[in-house]
Amino acid sequence: MYLLSRLLSRSQSPMPELRRRTCSTTPPREGGYSRLKAFIRSVPTVIFSAIWIFLIGTLTVESTAHAQSASLGIQNDSSESVLDDPILIEEGRAGLMALYNMRFEAADSIFSRIEDRYVGHPVGPFLKALVVWWQILPRLELGPTEDDDKFYEAMESVIRRSDELLDADEDDFDAMFFKGAALGFRGRLRSNRREWLAAAMDGRATLDYIFKIADADTTNADFQFGRGVYDYFASVIPEKYPIVRPMMIFFPNAEKERGLKNLMFTAEEGHFIQTEAVYFLLQIFLTYERDYVGAREYVEWLRTEHPRNAFFHALEGRVFASWARWDQAVRVFSEVVDLYERGTTGYNPLIASQAFYYIARYDMLAGRLDDALTGFDRVIDLNESLSAETYFKLYATLRRGMIFDKNGERSKALLDYHRVLDMKDQGQAHELAKRYRKDPYSGAAGSS
Repeated sequence: MYLLSRLLSRSQSPMPELRRRTCSTTPPREGGYSRLKAFIRSVPTVIFSAIWIFLIGTLTVESTAHAQSASLGIQNDSSESVLDDPILIEEGRAGLMALYNMRFEAADSIFSRIEDRYVGHPVGPFLKALVVWWQILPRLELGPTEDDDKFYEAMESVIRRSDELLDADEDDFDAMFFKGAALGFRGRLRSNRREWLAAAMDGRATLDYIFKIADADTTNADFQFGRGVYDYFASVIPEKYPIVRPMMIFFPNAEKERGLKNLMFTAEEGHFIQTEAVYFLLQIFLTYERDYVGAREYVEWLRTEHPRNAFFHALEGRVFASWARWDQAVRVFSEVVDLYERGTTGYNPLIASQAFYYIARYDMLAGRLDDALTGFDRVIDLNESLSAETYFKLYATLRRGMIFDKNGERSKALLDYHRVLDMKDQGQAHELAKRYRKDPYSGAAGSS
């Protein structure tokens, strides 16, 4: 069996029954991108996020694919694959559980043992790169860091080792899998760093490997997760942003309903559970399907399985906030703030700033303007300490200006509106800042 499918088995991680729901009430949103800006800023990241998770989905193929792959020209004798080694399965499971709970040193130590055991094989540097990836992910908005170089170097090692195996056997299954996975992960980070051409090249090369492997088994529920992600996003993105449609001629045909059906099939009937699968389904139901009850179930699974993961902890609060369940949201974000102030691993200033923002947002809605001001100040201070200009700093500055207007402090309000206009626009921030710069904000405290 393949790596993550064996490492995160249902026997250890029981998946609650997850049902597709339709939410009749859509909470108010902060504001939408224009079609062109949304495409430029968001589409590449989403497309290559889909490709990335699609690759991770290929890890969930069950051992039945070994026999089927031979008939498709993929030579993958299970006796020759490190992915069937019981020691790798045991060690890898322990490493991944440590990783998802943000015990990075423990995970890296385990993955180092795996690398030492399988000298020259791409599995070692691939697993070690995941440690770096999970250190990057919670602070992506900070922009490139020295960890980017470490990540790229690790993935380059994976590609180099895979190529050496492919030189000896062009149908080497391990080599195709790990090279495709490395290209997918690298493309994901490059898209986050706005390196569109490089990300596109990685993404297209990724598909060459994925579909060849995917055809090994079309009936396994776990395996259909990856194809489902591709089908879903390759359909949704062109619908949401028509400007992207011409680009889709370079990708295989996709069907949204088939994609969603396969994703749910994997979640409900797959033999093994992947943390990445649940995380990605959460993003789909929270952002695209606007199904908040379903999103809550997915985030509860993540929180139950990985209670020390700060990234998932903050996501839980955002699900409640998006669902306008403010009591639960404030409770969760207060936990995040407490863990941040205690210096808990993973609870960094960016995650804390999210928590302060949503708590302040609720205080503003409830008319507790002094408390809201204090909270927005914390958001701005945390971001400025990192020289970061995030969504939360942008809207904290805007809403602080609105409170100043409400309190009759017009000069302070104008200063904040000017600051908003000096930052990169997101949503309707610039539009609102211009409006309130011309006409002071005068809405009811709870109508913001």
